[in-house]
Amino acid sequence: MNILVCIKQVPDTTEIKIDPEKHTLIRDGVPSIVNTFDTYALEMACRLKEETGGTVTVMTMGLPQAKKALKSCLAAGADQAVLISDRPFGGSDTLATSYIISQAVACVEKEKGSVFDLILCGKQAIDGDTAQVGPGLSEHLGRPLITYVSELKYEEAEFQGKRENDDGYDWIGVKGPCVMTVVKTAYEPRYPTLKAKIEAEWAQIQTITAESMKETLDLSKCGLKGSPTKVVRTTTPENKVKCIYIKEASPALSAGKLADILAQKKVMGR
Repeated sequence: MNILVCIKQVPDTTEIKIDPEKHTLIRDGVPSIVNTFDTYALEMACRLKEETGGTVTVMTMGLPQAKKALKSCLAAGADQAVLISDRPFGGSDTLATSYIISQAVACVEKEKGSVFDLILCGKQAIDGDTAQVGPGLSEHLGRPLITYVSELKYEEAEFQGKRENDDGYDWIGVKGPCVMTVVKTAYEPRYPTLKAKIEAEWAQIQTITAESMKETLDLSKCGLKGSPTKVVRTTTPENKVKCIYIKEASPALSAGKLADILAQKKVMGR
């Protein structure tokens, strides 16, 4: 089983603050972490590897410091790591990013002489929340896609994903090679051992640049010029409504208090 997990290094959203005057993110001193949903995708990949054998490769696109995120994934069970990094890729939106990653996937597969049976991505990045790169990667590669997968099985040469929907879930089967996006699973990502962390620090990470993909990469589809999405401005919402917290001795009393307030405001009868 040859599995690829696409990850992203993101700012730790629990540490982010907003500049009250400029209304921009204060990034100084904010630690970077592996995107939360990507850690679940990695754990899912490692569990599948333990059941079926094979290898797990992690891949990300970003600045050289993203190697830190890749090394944390190696410590958590991945076997190989690939960094996509080059100046022409700067400023890429989700469309350009998914295109560049698809070209890097093709490059790695050509080197290995085999395709990835399964590509897993977190359902979305916690810094952008677009949920577009996984589906975009599927489209660029021309491979079937299952989104919002919370559980994965491999039976009779078929990947079966438990897909969340508004009414519950569906089990969907698909032949590889394929792409899946992963939500939070019933199990938590594993914690790396000290030995695994030390080994990951010394691990070699392959770097893919525009030059590495020059035979197939179209630079007009990369970076700012290849990105139809433009961020015009960023604002923070103003809280203009005062909240009322209702915390009575019991849920029944809290519900009664809420009903009284709504009745006073003539939102409902009492």
